[in-house]
Parts: sequence; structure tokens; C-alpha cells
Amino acid sequence: MTRFNVKKVAVLGAGVMGAQIAAHLVNVKVPVVLFDLADTKSPAKNGIVTRAIANLAKLKPSPLGNKADASLIQAANYEEHLELLQGCDLIIEAIAERMDWKVDLYSKIAPHVAPGAIVASNTSGLSITAMSAALPDALKPRFCGIHFFNPPRYMPLVELIATPTTDAGVIDQLEAFVTTGLGKGVVRAKDTPNFVANRVGIAGMLSTMKEVERYGLTYDVVDDLTGKKLGRASSGTFRTADVVGLDTMAHVIKTLQDNLSLETDPFYESFGTPAVLKKLLELGNLGQKTKAGFFKKVGRDVMRFELESEEYVPAGQKADEVYARMLKKPAAERLRLLRNAEGAPGQFLWAILRNSFHYAAVHLGTIADNARDVDQAMRWGFGMKQGPFELWQEAGWLEVAKMIQEDIDAGKALCKAPLPEW
Repeated sequence: MTRFNVKKVAVLGAGVMGAQIAAHLVNVKVPVVLFDLADTKSPAKNGIVTRAIANLAKLKPSPLGNKADASLIQAANYEEHLELLQGCDLIIEAIAERMDWKVDLYSKIAPHVAPGAIVASNTSGLSITAMSAALPDALKPRFCGIHFFNPPRYMPLVELIATPTTDAGVIDQLEAFVTTGLGKGVVRAKDTPNFVANRVGIAGMLSTMKEVERYGLTYDVVDDLTGKKLGRASSGTFRTADVVGLDTMAHVIKTLQDNLSLETDPFYESFGTPAVLKKLLELGNLGQKTKAGFFKKVGRDVMRFELESEEYVPAGQKADEVYARMLKKPAAERLRLLRNAEGAPGQFLWAILRNSFHYAAVHLGTIADNARDVDQAMRWGFGMKQGPFELWQEAGWLEVAKMIQEDIDAGKALCKAPLPEW
């Protein structure tokens, strides 16, 4: 098979993700045609895209390595410029997460796609196979999912998702471009809701919120425990949620709620939208983008949201140093100490680790090809030092499995699903 040579890319959708994917492409000097709807409120029909390109210079951290490279992004709209697709080797769709909108767009672009060009959707969790149904048969072998993590310039993970009709060689070609051309780490995910990283990661965040309620911990203490001390992103759980955007998080949770059931996921009952998240969404406090979420800054002070009073109160609490010392112990000793801890923070840490092992083990066979891919997805997509299977293995496979199963049998786990026989 000849090498897939990407000379020009079309990105469909000039929203936050589309514009930043375009920026990362021009960072490596690949010219981009960035499309969006024609601007009906302005004489310049490319107004939506032009403003999106201008906005790239204002974003922090900057999506552009060199701001002058924004000139490599050509503005276009679907009404006037679909013929420009014929000069593109790769077309990445990054419009809003609405299946009907995506399907409608595919029917419009299909006649203009060049022979040999690859078409890929940047959906964060919708069915790639369902989308492919809108494409002509000749295009289906060249269609797949390509899920960049936000922000695309800085997050290492890109998930590639094939459909039953995707040509295997197309995925190989795309992986070669994404790794060597864009400098990313690729995980091949199966076409299941939210793929690998968001499936495991969002289930983990929901599990953490559930255990926070059970053990009565505050968000600042939890972030202190679940950041670098636990070998995860320094922003911890709730600060990370604020950075991602609580509306985005709610959308990913809804994808799980809408596309799974107790029959397809025994953990389904733990996917309910947490009360605190509902309240923050209702208040319009969506995290960093609205300057208020689980946390907000008032002058130089950081405040945390309190659900009971619906007010922000002074933050900055940290967990007792004894837990930091426990987390520095070798893996096997660390897990035993946490499981047998008398204080709520230790019991909480064991609970979220146990839940992550349990969830990843039960779903490994349906979401990924192997344990390594799950671990890499969590490292690259969620900033973890170790994936769940790496930590589990380091701590002693059979001993940890025995502890997890004992908790399942005692009704302490999120659900009664036993660990797989393997």
C-alpha cells in the first residue's frame, strides 16, 4: 500500500475543537481549509470561521506554536466552498455532538470527497458505525472515528475507531500520520459509547463523586488527594472538571446514560448525574469558562461550592499528611494501608481505586483490544502516571483481585458484577 501523504486537510466545524485541531495541523505546516455555516448576519459569509481563526491568538494555553501560522488556515463555508474538499487528503468532522446534524452534513459533502481521501469524525462518543450509514458505499471503507482530546495541541491521546466497513489499511495509514506527523499517541478503540478514555475516565469521575458523598469529604481535600499524590493530573478531580467544562462533562455523562443500560453495563445505576453537578449547571456555573464551577476565584482567594447552602466558601483545605505518606509506599503496601485505614480519606482512596480496577476489568473485553490500550488511554487522555491495570499488576494481581472480590461480595462495590474469570 502506498504511503498516505497528507498535503491538505479539511476541518468541518470551527467551534472550540475544530478550530484547535486546525491550529495543531498548521503547527506542523499542514495547510487547512476550515469550514462552518455561512454567516447570515454579516455580508462576509465566512465570518464565523474568520472570527474563530482570530480567536486562536487569544486562547491560553496557545493552540498555535507560531501565531503567524494561522495564515495557513483558509476560511470556507458549506454554502459556497464544498468543491474545496476535492483538494483535501483528510477530512475531519468536528461539529456539535448531534447525530442528525452530522448525518446531514455527510450527505452534503459526500459528492465532493476526493478519491482516496479519508473522512473521520472527531465525535467524543457517538456511534461511528451509525454515522457511516449516511455515506455512499464507496466512501464507507475510508470512514472512521478520530477522537482528539482537548486541547489538541497539548493532550497526547488520539483514539481511532473503525466501523465494520472501514478498510484496515485506512486505520494503519491514519495512525502513521497521527503519530509521526502530529506527534500523538494512538489508541485503537472499539465503537462503544465514549470509546476507551472517556468511558473509563468519566465512570471514574462519577464513582469519585459518589464516594465523596459517602465519605463526606470536601472538594478541595479530594483534589489534594487525587492529584499528584495519587499519580494523576495535578488539578485533581474537581479542578479538572472545571477546566474541561461542566457542560461538556454533563454531555459525556448523558452519552453514557442514553446509550447504555443495566443489560449492557452493570455499573449503569452509578451513572446518574450527581446532585451537585445538576445544581451547578442550573446556576450556569460551568467551570473555568464561566469563572465559577466547583471552585471560583474571588480576588486572590479560591472558594469552593457548597451544595447545602448553594454558596461559595473559603477553600484550601488539605488532607492529613498521613495519607500522603501512605501514597508514597510501594503499591502492594499502599493499597493494603488504604483499605485498612480508619479515617475517611484513606477509605475513600481505596474505594475509588477499587472501583476503577473493577470497572476496567469488567469492560476490558468490550472497549479495547488489550489492557495496555486502556492504560495508555488513561495516561495520555487523563494525565495518569499509571493506568488501572499497571497499578493492579504492580500491587500483586491475585491479592488485589481477592480484595476487590471480597468488597463486591460484601456489597461495598458499585455493583455486584463479579470480576471476569481471567
